[in-house]
Amino acid sequence: MASYHQSTDLELAALIANDDDQAFAEIYRRYKGVLFLHAYRMLGDQEEAKDILQELFTTLWLNRKVIKPHTSFSSYLYKALRNRIFDVISHKKVKQKYISSLAAFIEQGECVTDQQVREKELTVIIEQEVSLLPPKMREVFEMSRNTDLSYKEIAQELHISDKTVKKQVSNALHILRQKLDLAFVLMFISKDL
Repeated sequence: MASYHQSTDLELAALIANDDDQAFAEIYRRYKGVLFLHAYRMLGDQEEAKDILQELFTTLWLNRKVIKPHTSFSSYLYKALRNRIFDVISHKKVKQKYISSLAAFIEQGECVTDQQVREKELTVIIEQEVSLLPPKMREVFEMSRNTDLSYKEIAQELHISDKTVKKQVSNALHILRQKLDLAFVLMFISKDL
């Protein structure tokens, strides 16, 4: 195909699936700027934004035969980028908590109390349970907890209704309450044995 810049995203996606590196280059040219800006806005770090973008396009090329965007190619790229950003943010929070905990331990020179150990164990359990939520529910739940976005803003960003966002968060909280009630009881019973 001689004029890739006139092709639609879905035409380019089909060409990419057939190993057309020029079609891939056109998709890269079309979306690298806007995706970089979004990643940079969310992360506040140019190098992290560049790294995420590179990972995204590398994965796209490596998985070109199996990737079939359900809606539009731009939506697919945006969602894939957003998921990578959430992973980075989540990793940063865990890393920061660990560093803060270690710094506090070094400063105080004291052993961590039993209560602090239980709190950390509970945090790990909560994070594990959140990771087990269905993907869409987890995405909505994490956005509601990890960003300053309202339900309406989350709905707009995910292209769903705000009622769906509210229902997903409510369902996630219900599931987590059930699982965490049992985990909480078992954790404290095992400590007393």
